Amino acid sequence: VLPFQVVGGKVKKPGKRGRKPAKIDLKAKLERSRQSARECRARKKLRYQYLEELVSSRERAICALREELEMYKQWCMAMDQGKIPSEIKALLTGEEQGKAQQNSTKLAKAVKTEANSSNP
Repeated sequence: VLPFQVVGGKVKKPGKRGRKPAKIDLKAKLERSRQSARECRARKKLRYQYLEELVSSRERAICALREELEMYKQWCMAMDQGKIPSEIKALLTGEEQGKAQQNSTKLAKAVKTEANSSNP
């Protein structure tokens, strides 16, 4: 008996080399394929929803920035005509008040520090 067989002009050697054809049920294979397709469609749908939300948030940000730019343009035109917009006056007085509050806070902290260091 020879250690190999000749089948259809090809030499086949006995042994466990290579993969044997899998005996997978055709129905199970089709069901797995369908399930995979469903999951793929669901992932695609989620990806598109995410991208649409991202685009809409960026569009809202762009609109807000355009409105802000238009406001600054109007302020500049008003200042070119010698008028100071009330918003800028409020900002300036708010900054002055903020500086006064910061100075009073620093002074209060300094007083507390001196009081604490003088008490044994």
